Amino acid sequence: MLGKPADQRKALLRALTTELIRNGRITTTKVRAKAVRSEAEKMITLAKDGSLSARRQAMGYIYDKQLVHALFEQAQERYGTREGGYTRILRTVSRRGDNADMAIIELT
Repeated sequence: MLGKPADQRKALLRALTTELIRNGRITTTKVRAKAVRSEAEKMITLAKDGSLSARRQAMGYIYDKQLVHALFEQAQERYGTREGGYTRILRTVSRRGDNADMAIIELT
């Protein structure tokens, strides 16, 4: 998946997930967006749970400690009534250099 060794792939997904939660939307390739979707959904589900164990799991995955605190404060009011489907992937134009399918992934 993603054509990278496991350690690089995990680091890439962690970085993209962190930026998605920080900014609310990021532009990346379609394949990466689909990979980030599952990770972001897991982090939001942990934040909805709100327990100490869930917070520690999120701290182990997301790079920014302040971001984890903000996510846990906002998740219950923002996503409390939903059972998944926290992200949306929108296709955009292909990248000019290598014609890769590009997409915008955003939190809804």
